[in-house]
This record gives sequence, C-alpha cells and structure tokens, in this order.
Amino acid sequence: MNIIITIAVTALVVLYAGLFKAKKALLPLSLFGLLISLVFVVTSWNTDHVSYGMMQMDNFALAFSGLTITGTFFILLLSQNYFAKNSENIAEYITLILFSLVGIIMMLSYKNMSMLFVGVEIMSVSLYILAGIRKSNLSSNEASMKYFLMGAFSTGFLLFGITLIYGATGSFDIDVISEYLVGNYNSLSPLIYPGIILLMVGLGFKVGAAPFHFWVPDVYEGAPTLITTFMSTTVKVAGFAALLRLFVDTFAPLHDFWMPPVMALACITLFIGNVTALFQKHFKRMLAYSSVSHVGYLLFSIIALSDQSSSGALVYLTAYTFASIIAFAVLILVKQNTGSDHFDSYNGLAKKSPFVAFALTIAMLSLAGIPLTAGFIGKYLMFLNVMGEYHVYLVAFAILNALVGFYYYFRVIVAMYFKDGPEVDIQTPAQYKLVLVLSVVITVLLGVYPSLILNLI
Repeated sequence: MNIIITIAVTALVVLYAGLFKAKKALLPLSLFGLLISLVFVVTSWNTDHVSYGMMQMDNFALAFSGLTITGTFFILLLSQNYFAKNSENIAEYITLILFSLVGIIMMLSYKNMSMLFVGVEIMSVSLYILAGIRKSNLSSNEASMKYFLMGAFSTGFLLFGITLIYGATGSFDIDVISEYLVGNYNSLSPLIYPGIILLMVGLGFKVGAAPFHFWVPDVYEGAPTLITTFMSTTVKVAGFAALLRLFVDTFAPLHDFWMPPVMALACITLFIGNVTALFQKHFKRMLAYSSVSHVGYLLFSIIALSDQSSSGALVYLTAYTFASIIAFAVLILVKQNTGSDHFDSYNGLAKKSPFVAFALTIAMLSLAGIPLTAGFIGKYLMFLNVMGEYHVYLVAFAILNALVGFYYYFRVIVAMYFKDGPEVDIQTPAQYKLVLVLSVVITVLLGVYPSLILNLI
C-alpha cells in the first residue's frame, strides 16, 4: 500500500503546486515521488504483504510495479518542455499520469476482483482525459471519444464477467475462486464459463488484442505522443499482469475450456497486427499496429500455463517497454524538427544525428527480436514455453509473423542509413539523451544477461 499512497500523494502535491504556479517544481516533485515509490518496491521484496484481504504485494506485483514506475519515470523525463507546447496546465498532465499509475499498481496487485475493476477505472478515466487533453485538436478529440466509448464498452464486459463469477462462487477473492474451481470441478455452476469469456473479452480490449483492437491505431495517433508512449508501455504491462493473475493462477483448473479461445486470439492478433503494420506510411501508426502484434506474442505466456509464464512475460514486457520508449522519444524529436512522422522524415537521420539513429536502430532490432537484444530473449522465452504437442504449429505461425515484422522494422533502419533526406539538424535535449542512453543500455544488457530479471518471480 505504501507504493500506491506515495504515488497518490505525489499526484496531489503536483496538482497543488500547479495551482500555486510553481511550474519549475512540478517535474522534480513527480520524479522524486516515483523514486520514493521505487524504494518501497525494493524494501517490500519477499514480504508478500496482503492489505485488508483486497490487495497482495507479492514479488509478482512488485516486479511489474517496478517496471511500470521506471517506465513512467523515463516518460516524465521526456516531458520536459513537451507539455508546455500543448498547454499551460502542465500540472494536470502530470497529475493524471500519476493517478493513472495508481490504477495500474492496483491492477498489478489485486487479490479481490473488485480491486481489479477499481484499478481499471482509475487508470482508464485518467487516460480518457489525457487522450483528448488538447481541446483545440480535432484528432485528439476524436481519440478521446473513441477511447472513451470503446473503454466503457469493454468495462461493461469486464464488470458483467466479474458479476457472473461472483454469482457462481459467492466471492470476489481470487484465491477463494480458485479453490472453488478445484473443489467443485465436476459440478461447476454454468455461470463460470460465460464469466471467464467476458473477462477475457474485457481485458482483451484493454491490452488491444485483435479483434478488440480497433481503437488502438486512431487513439495512438490522435493522443499526444507522450501519452501514447505511456499507453503503449505501462498500460499494456498492467493489462497483461492482470490477465496472468486471472488465467495462469485463478482459472488454471479450467484451462481446457479457455485455452482454445486464447490460442485463436493469439493467432488473430499476430496476423492482423503484423500484416496491417506492413501497409502503414507513418511511423506512429506503424508502432500502433506493431503494439497489437506484440500482444499476440505476449498471449503465449498465458497459453504456456507454466511456472515460467510470469517471468517470461516480465522479460518480454521489459524489452518491449524500453524499446518503445526509445522509438517514441525519437518520434517526438523527428516530428518536432520536421513536422511529420512519415517514414520519409527518417531519411538520412544517421547523417544528421548518428546517436539518435543508433538508439532507434537498437529499438527496432529489439522489437523485431534480433539476437543480443532484450526483444530476442523475450520472444525466445515465449516460444520456448509453448513448445510441445500441437503448440509447435502455433510457434511456427508466430515465427512466420515475426519474419513479416522484420520488414517494417528494418524499413526504418534502411531509411536512416541508406536514404538521403533534408539537411535538418535534430536537436536532442539532455534529458532525451539520458533516457535514450539508459534505455539502450537496458535493452542490450538484458539481451546479453536476461538472468538479471528472469528469476525475480
């Protein structure tokens, strides 16, 4: 609970600092609060603390909390001078991001499904506002409206699923539900089955799994790029951690029932995400469809249904998070200097800014799953965990889709190194350089030494 309280208090302090026009203190205050919350993550390790029977801060929750907090820290570092160009109300931006992070931590640590619902709503409401916070921008307004409508629709599925599960088991506690499934396996209430499917659909919307992904490209494109970065990384981490807790732990006794739909979901998501990304002409929209394809790979951690599911997902999400932060950071720099995120805007970037081009190359290689990057280790673990029996065909299908992904990731690298572009000097602020350097180091380090986080949970 100390982690959630720290982040919530930090959000309130930042909000009041904004009211008193202390603009220069906003970013330092928020970063300091996140650092304190990271200290609580470290000091709480191996405690497995349960708060009021509702939330459980075990190593699973702490590991994913550490990842989301670190990702948010990096994203806020990139916000220096970014929000000022969009609005004078900088405090509101940061406050909403921090409150959204509160909901995310709740989604990572819920022990009671009512807390899952509360966490989803706290996160989602903040994001609805952030997506449309540029009130004079029609694309931002459209993104906010689509996200709100689709989000409300998916929340209905989630809440109805939770209701059916409660009706069948008489409890919201995931441990009690798991015990019910084991103890009454041959005489289960018929409400259980539609409840599980509805939960799958509701959380499928939140993570952007196909065919529930229709909001992703438009919302990612219309929202401010820094908010898109937050949605593409920390929000996705929260959604998958919630899915892992439910399906790998709670609903494991009924895996014969829900495994086929999850496998179908993974295949559809891989195919639609990769194929659609091939035809994009803008970098930001390509990253949106790319994020959909990565959901397909991450679903393998649920299909595997093993002790290594959580650790494999942690490695994959860590690799994806820092590679995405690099990609979106470079996108911000390029768009600020060229006014466009078209692939042609990256032509000759290696000549104009070799460091930025190198960082983006590492990110693209990691997202593509090239060896010596964290992305390769993540994909390898996903494939390794599901090998065996008929799952070998699933892995073969995923590998074919990964080959498709090589094309659109390497398209950016080719543009930077082998095409000529306008002589535009890319100005890279110090905080951007810091984030890029740290993200590149993490990406390469985990690609060489994945054991640094592989055995955390």
